[in-house]
Amino acid sequence: MRRSIEFAVFLCGFSLVVQAQMPEAKSTAPANTLPPGPDPNIHYHLGPDSLSEPGVPKGEIRGPFTLPSQAYPGTQHTYWVYVPAQYSPSVPASLMIFNDGQAFKDAEGDLRAQNVLDNLIYRREIPVMIAVFINPGRTPEQPESTPKEWGDRVNNRPTEYNTLDDKYARVIVDELLPALYKDYNISRNPDDHGIGGASSGAIAAFTVAWQRPDQFRKVLSIVGSFTNIRGGNAYADLVRKSEKKPIRVFLQDGRNDNRGLRPDGNYDENRDWFYQNVRLMKALTEKGYEVNYAWGMNRHGQKMGGEILPEMMRWLWRDQPVSTDPHDLVERGFREAAPK
Repeated sequence: MRRSIEFAVFLCGFSLVVQAQMPEAKSTAPANTLPPGPDPNIHYHLGPDSLSEPGVPKGEIRGPFTLPSQAYPGTQHTYWVYVPAQYSPSVPASLMIFNDGQAFKDAEGDLRAQNVLDNLIYRREIPVMIAVFINPGRTPEQPESTPKEWGDRVNNRPTEYNTLDDKYARVIVDELLPALYKDYNISRNPDDHGIGGASSGAIAAFTVAWQRPDQFRKVLSIVGSFTNIRGGNAYADLVRKSEKKPIRVFLQDGRNDNRGLRPDGNYDENRDWFYQNVRLMKALTEKGYEVNYAWGMNRHGQKMGGEILPEMMRWLWRDQPVSTDPHDLVERGFREAAPK
């Protein structure tokens, strides 16, 4: 027998009810088996919102900067700051943090977050925001993460991103935020702060908001590693047992993510990325959280997440102030670059 879970996907204003078949506790399928047919990633492509559009004011990416860490003594974090063309030091800006910054800002990668920010800010679909692309920590002797090597084999990424303690939250809240507040006029309202990532960077983003909802209340998760790498499969139960926190979460994953099939054919649900993402979604929903989710066909990676990153950002930031006055021609116009 197979268990069937019904859930809804809300994207672009439409509601689609789909069926997800969850595997039994055991499976005879060999590890890494994919269904017959084309590559599951073949139909995911970046749209105009993720590309550089003519006439749209371009933000500036400043850096790299180096942030010494007290939370992880002996390590440092490299980060870049995206400053939108519309930023004015006289007006507090929102804030978005992207873990695995080297991947999110890669101009030829699957995410291209700086283009998404340029386009959506210009069209008033998200607020004016400072964004930070921060890499995992490393010692001075260790190599920097790159779009080809995210760091699991070369630096402090596994410890920082997959451990369910408050140390990485301390990096973001106690070390990064003061440096940003010193140089930029950023809102101190936690509802104006978001954090996101992919894979282990996604569970790290959730952990920051879970540990410090007084500072971060929006979470963007692409193929989140809510699995038993270092106990991440505990989150669904923690959500159910803990007092509800004031955070908003958008989860994305695919049916062909890592599915917990061992080389011997046995199945481990605690290492099934898709199962654990669905399980977390159900826990958040039952607890009354603001949660949105999109389940696709993708493998582990950013193919679908990159395609829908603009929609994820719109939903997370949908409560920005808006004027309905038809005479407000500023509100009805695009956001042009701020005067220099």
